[in-house]
Amino acid sequence: MKRRIRENQEASKRRIRKRLERAVRLNETRPTLTARNVRYETAGRMRGISCGGIGAIHLLARKTGLIRRLDEQVKVLKVHQPYFESDHILNIAYNQLCGGKVIEDIELRRKDEVYLDALGAESIPDPTTAGDFCRRFGSVEIEALQEAINQTRVTVWKERGEGLLGQTARIDADGTMVATEGECKAGMDISHKGIWGYHALVVSLANTKEPLYILNRSGNRPSHEGAPEYIDKAIALCRQGGFEKILVRGDTDFSLTSHFDRWDKDGVKFVFGFDATRRMKQEAEQVVEDEYQELVRRAERQIKTEPRRRPENVKERIVRERGFENIRLNAEDVAEFTYRPRACREAYRVVVVRKNLTIEKGEEALFDELRYFFYISNDWEMQTADIIREGCRRCDQENLIEQLKNGVRALHAPVNDLCANWAYMIMAALGWSLKAWMGLMLPVHPRWRDKHLQEKYRILRMEFRSFVQTFILLPCQIVRTARRIVYRMLSWNPYQYLFFRFLDTVQT
Repeated sequence: MKRRIRENQEASKRRIRKRLERAVRLNETRPTLTARNVRYETAGRMRGISCGGIGAIHLLARKTGLIRRLDEQVKVLKVHQPYFESDHILNIAYNQLCGGKVIEDIELRRKDEVYLDALGAESIPDPTTAGDFCRRFGSVEIEALQEAINQTRVTVWKERGEGLLGQTARIDADGTMVATEGECKAGMDISHKGIWGYHALVVSLANTKEPLYILNRSGNRPSHEGAPEYIDKAIALCRQGGFEKILVRGDTDFSLTSHFDRWDKDGVKFVFGFDATRRMKQEAEQVVEDEYQELVRRAERQIKTEPRRRPENVKERIVRERGFENIRLNAEDVAEFTYRPRACREAYRVVVVRKNLTIEKGEEALFDELRYFFYISNDWEMQTADIIREGCRRCDQENLIEQLKNGVRALHAPVNDLCANWAYMIMAALGWSLKAWMGLMLPVHPRWRDKHLQEKYRILRMEFRSFVQTFILLPCQIVRTARRIVYRMLSWNPYQYLFFRFLDTVQT
């Protein structure tokens, strides 16, 4: 970071700290929001934008080679008049990063002269042209699009993934419904829950919370359909990125026993939930009672302050007062045994969690019940509690899917057929990947290694809305000269030092 920028940052930090300290005083006269004589005017020569962080994201796309790969590998346009494939793809991704929620919001960027100047463009595609571009994609072009993005992803992992990626790549897979109220979208169907739309498969890397592959399917297709192919692609991708070990995780729908032997032979470890069928319950009941041990769940984080008293469980109180049926957990026991599924030649390790439950209605206990939950794995060295922990941590992918749905709004269906919406999902989800790459690209200084790694991890875990508010919606004055586009920041926030450290990486 340049000395002048650092001095300006420190001065802004001192001013806001002093201002907030002065504000803490007794005030009995009037509210602090005192603005009255407010007037609006239009600027003359000075022009600015609210999403000043988009210039840094564009530098990131250029620095990592993403733009070049998109133009070289994605071939859907016969004539560039005037836009290239990368222009269309980044146009959709940048719309999400700048706070857009629907494809129609592109029109606001297209008619913003300062936004166009900030990206060095005469114009950008309008929403209709963006939708037409999505409709040009077939399955072959979509695969090329995903591979171009993933090759860039591997480049970022190898160059800037130190300290965060670890030796083991944790690959998660799950399906989610993409609901739509449209009635004329080709490929849509109704799910078993009565929801019309598409059923998207998301294969992601838990280490960095990145969506590696997205597969769009009709709404009536099962969760696991197409999963083995994309899990295999994710395994190959992670090995290309330098991971030494692979761990695949999924719920009961992804216990694809016909692939267990192949993955085991390939050195891939897995932890899947397993259906509590009658046969599995019989196996669990045949385990000697002395082999069951109490399950002690380890806290995910250490409390650095004094433990606080747990507040009243208002929900449970209301359930009891109104006589609703309630399930209360009394104890959890764990054991394990070996089991060979019918589709496998090898036997695998099964960890069973036996939950002792009491079914209550109001204040009365009706009866006790034992329920079994199973996890199957080919990792014989991992501790039993760690197998359960890996199975539970897979649920963190639900947070990623939630962000892709309602944060980035990538898992939506704004176009008129299955492949077009599939392409849109991948292009919009690129906005989330660019967020993750920004976190990975932050430089780590040996002297401040622990602090810098925590800052990288903070960006990776940050919700998309918070990321946009912190690093993208930065008001800037745009000054175009003969050879440069200058973003002159007009405000300060506590995370700007991370932003400038990131710029030191992408501007070199």
